[in-house]
Amino acid sequence: MDQAPLLRFEKVGKAYFSNQVLRNVTFNLEKGHVLGLVGENGAGKSTLMHILIAMQVIQETGGYEGQVFIDGQEVLLKSPKDAFNAGIGLVTQEPCLVSNFTVTENIVLNRESLKYNPLVEAFGHRWATLDRGGMENRATIALSKLNVDLRRDVSISGLPIWQKKITQIAREIDKQDVRILIMDEPTTSLTESEAEILLKSMRYLANKGIAIIFITDRLQEIMRVCDDIVILRDGEVVLQTTPAQTSIREITGCILGHKISVQTEETSKDRKIGSPILEVKNLWVDMPGETVRNVSFQAYKGEILGMGGLAGQGKLGITKGIMGLHVAGGLVVFDGNKLTLNHPASPLKSGISAVFEDRNKVGLFLELSISWNISFAAIQKQNKFLKSYLGGLVKIRQKQAISECVNKYIRDLGIKCTSENQAVGELSGGNQQKVCLAKAFVTNPELLFVVEPTQGIDVGAKRVVLDTLKKINREQGMTIVMISSELEDLRATCDRIAIVDKGRIVGVKLATESSEVFTNMMIGMEA
Repeated sequence: MDQAPLLRFEKVGKAYFSNQVLRNVTFNLEKGHVLGLVGENGAGKSTLMHILIAMQVIQETGGYEGQVFIDGQEVLLKSPKDAFNAGIGLVTQEPCLVSNFTVTENIVLNRESLKYNPLVEAFGHRWATLDRGGMENRATIALSKLNVDLRRDVSISGLPIWQKKITQIAREIDKQDVRILIMDEPTTSLTESEAEILLKSMRYLANKGIAIIFITDRLQEIMRVCDDIVILRDGEVVLQTTPAQTSIREITGCILGHKISVQTEETSKDRKIGSPILEVKNLWVDMPGETVRNVSFQAYKGEILGMGGLAGQGKLGITKGIMGLHVAGGLVVFDGNKLTLNHPASPLKSGISAVFEDRNKVGLFLELSISWNISFAAIQKQNKFLKSYLGGLVKIRQKQAISECVNKYIRDLGIKCTSENQAVGELSGGNQQKVCLAKAFVTNPELLFVVEPTQGIDVGAKRVVLDTLKKINREQGMTIVMISSELEDLRATCDRIAIVDKGRIVGVKLATESSEVFTNMMIGMEA
């Protein structure tokens, strides 16, 4: 008789009132395997994991259909305690840690080791004292299971994000009898080198017998680290496979619900690439956390120039220096005219616009409507959608023209919303990113900087964003400089890629070069 899988979902379904979000979901997770769970936002991934960790909202809305088995025995997951007792742990996308506690204190949080104290017998458990040595030993063991050695006596607040995520994973491992670990977007916000550390730790952990459900939109990581892949679409399993039996193209097609055709990209002879439109010489930028010194490069009219590099090496600071958000020096010439640095109006008036990575703080007014967000910059900076009266003394917004323009971008970019009047803060991250792009496109810039355009969005939204950038570039001839930590996104979208290391451009190569060439440039090796 075959041994039962560690975890099995059998015809699991879930409805929130009249909205059926899961239907007949059935798949297995074997001991020591990493299973990649992928799908667009709204496909049902989160609801499925909420069932597994027994979130209160599941029971409050009528429970779930079907059965969940562990080691062949059905388990009834009605409370988080049930999930804990079943050996199920969760690593959330954003590390939930106490910032002024040390690594060790966070790992053993709420399960601290205690020393025997005579006062306990007299006055009760609250007089017990912490066993610092025992806590330190437990933290060491948990981190060793990840094959990572961190300083355990330092405050978590000063650590880089990847070390915080390692700490969060170690906290779950320290829990007694953890056998199944859910990792929800653990590599989000990490550079490729930082993500590599995390992925190796996941495989090391799986080799120790712990099963992992890995939720991510980074399909390259799914192909590299997973043993099995389950794809959800509209609440149903549409494909169960393995990396050896599939491809990123097939996975993407299953996620989106249609085949992805192989498109032949234009060769350099077919593209209308002009002379340099942007020339940057000896640029330096004073930006906390970013090193930008002596940066020089050119962007050609009509091209998409990519910029990649590891975190903190300067790729983010370049754009913010040119756009006047941080103190900068050097020479920037656009379309033959010298820009005035440290003056945000100078690049904007010259025909340069930017979409920044922090859309919530820099790019959008979350409480205002989609219509207002898309049209605001064009109204403020270009007097677009305004009709003048009395010699320009009175200007009135053309509501009909704004509505037509905004709805065109809602259709073209596939922004999922109830109407143009919906507040942007109510949209998903991918749809907010599309609003940011529409806002920039409305101003019709000659050159557009897009910084981390696919950060934190799902596969479907990512494809729309990247395809839109290419479409605008091809149809309007807009020059685009795309800054991204996602090397494969750069290679799939750009004509050339510049790599930034230690605050300078170390090389510029055609995007058709291999990933290894660009990776070597990032870590200081000769290309």
